[in-house]
Amino acid sequence: MARAISTKRKLTFTLIAWAIGLLMFFPILWTFLTSFKSEGDAIASPPVFLFFHWTTENYVEVQGRSDYFAHFMNSVIISFGSTLLGLAIAIPSAWAMAFSPTKRTKDVLMWMLSTKMMPPVGALIPIYLLFRDGGLLDSRIGLVAVLTMINLPIIIWMLYTYFKEIPGEILEAARMDGASLIKEIIYVLTPMAVPGIASTMLLNIILSWNEAFWTLNLTTSVAAPLTTFIASYSSPEGLFYAKLSAASTMAIAPIVVLGWFSQKQLVRGLTFGAVK
Repeated sequence: MARAISTKRKLTFTLIAWAIGLLMFFPILWTFLTSFKSEGDAIASPPVFLFFHWTTENYVEVQGRSDYFAHFMNSVIISFGSTLLGLAIAIPSAWAMAFSPTKRTKDVLMWMLSTKMMPPVGALIPIYLLFRDGGLLDSRIGLVAVLTMINLPIIIWMLYTYFKEIPGEILEAARMDGASLIKEIIYVLTPMAVPGIASTMLLNIILSWNEAFWTLNLTTSVAAPLTTFIASYSSPEGLFYAKLSAASTMAIAPIVVLGWFSQKQLVRGLTFGAVK
């Protein structure tokens, strides 16, 4: 029988959860408010929270100085492209590890996860030279490839965890009915794993959208996504906090909206298999 929780304890936990949530959300709120300030109000000491002269001139100037929609389309193409390519590679890989494991499967999974522990700067020079010699610098194709490889371990791990929860007898029944390996993956496994694939896809889109290190080092203008768009407002001339906040707000708004509407799928995917 579940333990009864008193109203006082529920209220306490609710207030603590709200306090933690507001603390985590505060930087985004502050960035949003700063985007409507003048540069003088943005650097005022003590800081001005609500009572300042609201203005939209920062957004006008940011759009006039930089082509936001070009950067936005680059972010969309790079994040969705790397996600779809990653899923095309990860679904068969996760299937093999979940339903046809070998004695080295666990070692391979741990090795893939260990690659995420390597500082990205450690691989920058060889990847930069490969991109330079292959003509992939400042190209969408190059960024799609590198972001796919960076996020592939996470995609495979999430799908592997989800596939392990699917009864193997269902796939055996499909084989008994004459389904080939490709048909088994496409018509049996994939439809059953749609929630897990969807949450994995959403998480990978967010990770690719927010990736800054590789986009700043491998692009300049043609394939520059929104992370490069934000960084352009940090220059040797100084930090323009109000304009930088406006650019940041414009860059994170699409992914915040996507995360808000897909939070249930994200939580389900990230916690699936953690509790039996």
